[in-house]
Amino acid sequence: MSLRSVFRRPVLQSLAQSAYASVPRRGLTAQQKQIVKSTIPALQEYGVTITTLFYKRLLEKHPELKNIFNTVHQKTGEQPAALAHAVWAYAVNIDHPEALSTVVSRIGHKHASLGVMPAHYPIVGEHLLAAIKDVLGPAANEQVLDAWKAAYQQLADIFINFEQGLYQQGVKTPGGWKGWRKFYISKKTLESDEIMSFYLTPLDKDALPSYQPGQFVSVRCYVPELGVYQPRQYSLSDVPNKIHFRISVKREFAKDSKPAGHISNVLHESLPEGSEVELSMPFGDFVLDINATTPAVLISGGVGLTPMMSMLKTIINQQGQARRVVFVHAARNGRVHAMKNDLVQIVAENPSVSRMVFYEDATESDVLGVDYDHIGRVDLTEFKDKAILPDADYYICGPQPFMNAQSKSLEALGVDPRRIHMEVFGSPRG
Repeated sequence: MSLRSVFRRPVLQSLAQSAYASVPRRGLTAQQKQIVKSTIPALQEYGVTITTLFYKRLLEKHPELKNIFNTVHQKTGEQPAALAHAVWAYAVNIDHPEALSTVVSRIGHKHASLGVMPAHYPIVGEHLLAAIKDVLGPAANEQVLDAWKAAYQQLADIFINFEQGLYQQGVKTPGGWKGWRKFYISKKTLESDEIMSFYLTPLDKDALPSYQPGQFVSVRCYVPELGVYQPRQYSLSDVPNKIHFRISVKREFAKDSKPAGHISNVLHESLPEGSEVELSMPFGDFVLDINATTPAVLISGGVGLTPMMSMLKTIINQQGQARRVVFVHAARNGRVHAMKNDLVQIVAENPSVSRMVFYEDATESDVLGVDYDHIGRVDLTEFKDKAILPDADYYICGPQPFMNAQSKSLEALGVDPRRIHMEVFGSPRG
């Protein structure tokens, strides 16, 4: 996740600022900060080795935490790599941890959706320090471990304060809750060959909270072959209502070394309408600025269009506003292009909305100018007159390579990085 992707929403920003302001000022000594900074080269070289060992030790000693961590991410190495990068970034910014407010916000929202609690942090710290000691050997002397213990505690306090703010905000929200709430699948709708929408209604029949377009929920299901519950985060793909949530899930098949997605396959194949699942409150800081009147350019790849549809429908439903929207979407072909008819209807009924749909491998049944507009991959440089608008905000969601390419292209075309907002979404969520 790019550190340049900033959140500009007042509520989210105030939560991040208060997280730092509320941290006890025991701090690190100047010597401890220097020691932490001296370990940066070792973290660059051995970071993934340390975090891989950390997760192995943690889950062996505390198997109950397997209900929180994504087992697919463990197998693919994504989780250890992400943690290694976070630890390295913290060491680099040890003199000014507030510089990581964007990262803290992004990770903190994901933690809150998984039910991470203050009691988890000492457990994580214990095993992280043990892994550092095991991997670095004599280089991790008592001074180094003491410095990292203090540094970890400071970082843990920041996350705990931020996440407590999210939990409190959730409980205060009308219809909101903390932890897991039981829902049932009230309807399943096939959107494409790969993507299915799930309408999720609370079992208690009580009202649901509103949410910001772009936010996600964690869905937790029991996976028999693993013997544990597994949570996955899915963007809400429709506008808020008081009756149900809607998520749209891509079924992830096994491919090469990547295993099949446990939860996506359970949802698609094993859970019929009427089945129960557990959901978190909506969280996430990748959200549409609903107060803006300037243009919005929504850029998605594959299943990354799900939060974009929520954003698009929110904009067109706002009374008395004809905010200009450019909807840019990339798909392999019409068979896997979800919500295609919805988009066609929205564009036809709203003159302020235009679309640019790219099919990389169109089929004979795909009609150019009807199903899609361009052949090949998204190239914003070629269509800059349509995609680059004065004072526009750009929202990007899709596979990481797609997002990297689009953000680099936008910056090369002169877009202010502060107007580029991104969310990783796709197969890793399985």
